[in-house]
Amino acid sequence: MEATEGGGRSEMECTKIEVPSGSLDSSVMFYVVAEILGFVLHMHQQIPSTMQDISLEFESLKTEYKELMACAQTEVRPSLRRKNAGRKREVKQGIKRLEKLMETMFSLHTALQLMISEIPDIQQVMVVLGASPVHPLHVFEVCFSRGKAVSTDVGDFTKSRAAEGLSRKVVRTLISKGAGSDSYPGPTKLFLLVKAPSSLNMPLHFLPKRGFRYSKKIVPFRLLLKCKTQYQDMNGQTADSISLRDGSSNDLIWFQCRHVVKGLAFKTSSTED
Repeated sequence: MEATEGGGRSEMECTKIEVPSGSLDSSVMFYVVAEILGFVLHMHQQIPSTMQDISLEFESLKTEYKELMACAQTEVRPSLRRKNAGRKREVKQGIKRLEKLMETMFSLHTALQLMISEIPDIQQVMVVLGASPVHPLHVFEVCFSRGKAVSTDVGDFTKSRAAEGLSRKVVRTLISKGAGSDSYPGPTKLFLLVKAPSSLNMPLHFLPKRGFRYSKKIVPFRLLLKCKTQYQDMNGQTADSISLRDGSSNDLIWFQCRHVVKGLAFKTSSTED
């Protein structure tokens, strides 16, 4: 199979997921991509647990640190002061270990929301794991077939039941297809790229990568989210064909997000006790 721009595969090689509704709104698109980002990091052992668990751990550590700081000002017993000081150092180290990851993920999510708000009809997103986008270890391409046009508030990213359900379905599909079954020994990087009109101007978050291609040795995992109710244009083309055709249009180019996630260095147990 001849590689397309960016190393993608043909529609025949897409794993399709049918969206129950007749359209995909901005919130659903955002949470699906965010879920894939967390899935790729966790399944390829770049983070020790899910992003949800890490977020809870991070907030818990920050809360505990504030409580320890308050205790240090009121505790008079030397033994407890020493104990609290030791625990405070441990908590501070834990916060420092997770802080960069959490800040980068927040910036990445913010950039994606801004992109979707600017370009509500995004059709292709790429998640790349490896030292660089050009020489990746793994590539995940997500294509959106949006169905009929809908009138929604593009700035509203409240997590709906539809977004939560579809995100879970996407993750189950990725697991069932073997995505993430192999891991990379040691921390690497995660990159996000979005295909958008070449006229897009978001220099603080996305940089244009005109003519971007990754190594032809990499076979991407390509996912197509297809709305249940499809429409046809005047030439009889379905939303699937329109989406895939426009995805390779000369007016659309890849934009790489400036916020790159670096995997955490942590020990994993290879054997069960």
